[in-house]
Amino acid sequence: MVPLSVLDLSPIIEGHDAAHALANTLDLARHAEQWGFHRYWLAEHHNMPGIASAATSIVIAHVAQGTNTIRVGAGGIMLPNHSPLAIAEQFGTLESLFPGRIDLGLGRAPGSDGLTARALRRSSLVDEAEAFPQDVLELIAYFRGETGPVRAVPGAGLHVPIWILGSSTFGAQLAAALGLPYSFASHFAPTQMMQAIEIYRAQFRPSEQLDRPYVMLGFNVFAADTDEDAQLLFTSLQQAFVNLRRGMPGRLPPPVAGFGDQLSPAERAMLAQALSSAAVGSRDTVRRGIDAFVARTAADELIVTSQIYDHAARLKSFEITASLA
Repeated sequence: MVPLSVLDLSPIIEGHDAAHALANTLDLARHAEQWGFHRYWLAEHHNMPGIASAATSIVIAHVAQGTNTIRVGAGGIMLPNHSPLAIAEQFGTLESLFPGRIDLGLGRAPGSDGLTARALRRSSLVDEAEAFPQDVLELIAYFRGETGPVRAVPGAGLHVPIWILGSSTFGAQLAAALGLPYSFASHFAPTQMMQAIEIYRAQFRPSEQLDRPYVMLGFNVFAADTDEDAQLLFTSLQQAFVNLRRGMPGRLPPPVAGFGDQLSPAERAMLAQALSSAAVGSRDTVRRGIDAFVARTAADELIVTSQIYDHAARLKSFEITASLA
């Protein structure tokens, strides 16, 4: 089994608030450390009523302070929303507080809608996306202390591993050119996964950070005592996806038996495609699903996400997953 890590969107569930979500995030991180997961990443999303990790650097500090050994990082920071200097300072501070435990994954998308993205950065979204490669290079230069009179303090001279995230071939090309590890968002956008992996591995150039390609793939896992129980838990994520596509994002809803029967054929097809990188079922079913996915992709690591409404059931799902490693 390849190394397993955790991607946590810090879900805000129906009937509760962000404080409840963040408390659950820390509890899950402590369990993930105990169960042997390799890293624990949090994602930047904005103006999303069901996600509590918008201030990602702060949530990373919250998790790192409450744990001892597990790597903690961003999966990711959406760099078009920020100046490279600000991110270098934030993650330089995190590395200073929690040395040797911090990862920085960088994404090109804004992690929000257009209006929210403009409110965050107040400049052209097209220009910011096109500037992503240069912003990554600038950020790397701040950590190397190669930026002349403007320095990141803390940040300059610190080793914070940088990852490129993506859901298309663009990120694969950039990660390969810079010799950085690559994480693909196959847990919700698997269409170009195999093409992106192939491009990344074929074009990879060794760097100071990495001497060979390293691919981590997002993967949904819903594990329970039985296949039927797991399929019921899975309906929370299915509902959230459908609501998002209908333009009605909300808090993570409780499971609904027979949810698929309520959907149009187009919606069922959309879910089957978007959530195809998943293992849903009992321990044995999940093991087969993970093994098949790793065999198909030759992934170096999986980063597992489980958008489960009930926190106890979510913990159990991750515990079952960890037992497979």
